[in-house]
Amino acid sequence: MVLSPTTPPADAVVPPRAPEAPAPGAPLGSHYDHCFGCGPQHPQGLQLSAVAGEGLEVTARFTVKASHQGGPGLAHGGVLTTAMDETLGTLNWLLHTPAVTGRLETDFLRPVPVDAELYIHARITGVHGRKIYSAAEGRIGGPDGPVAIRAQALFIQVKLEHFTKHGRPEDIKQALDDADLLKRSRAFEVNP
Repeated sequence: MVLSPTTPPADAVVPPRAPEAPAPGAPLGSHYDHCFGCGPQHPQGLQLSAVAGEGLEVTARFTVKASHQGGPGLAHGGVLTTAMDETLGTLNWLLHTPAVTGRLETDFLRPVPVDAELYIHARITGVHGRKIYSAAEGRIGGPDGPVAIRAQALFIQVKLEHFTKHGRPEDIKQALDDADLLKRSRAFEVNP
């Protein structure tokens, strides 16, 4: 049997939650104010809000806006994939390690209309070396609504230098100059 690159190997472990991780029920806030996925200052962004769950789980939600549509009145698949990537990436905060998306696989099960709220539940499924495996599902209208999208991901742990070396200098400076230590550290947590 050939496993998907997003399926943890048999010897992967689910580690404990980092002692520094936000408490269950704590809102996680944006990792960068201008992030398309979670930034409150990105006018066309998802403005996704995430909450730390128990163990290595996160819940998130966002409302599909007219600016997010692909087909008339329906969310664009790329926007839904972004929501999954954003939520799955937020899991790494529970391990208290910066990581980037290595691979993301999505399955679209039903269309998501504009003005619908998508509820996402994500969890870490294993860690093997620098690789972090995770899975999520997005439901329409509430945590018990119909499943619209599923995703599995592979994240790779990186050093902070990954972001400072590859990012746009003015954005790096803005993030590093933020007086809020939590926001400053979260600015460098996800995505390549």
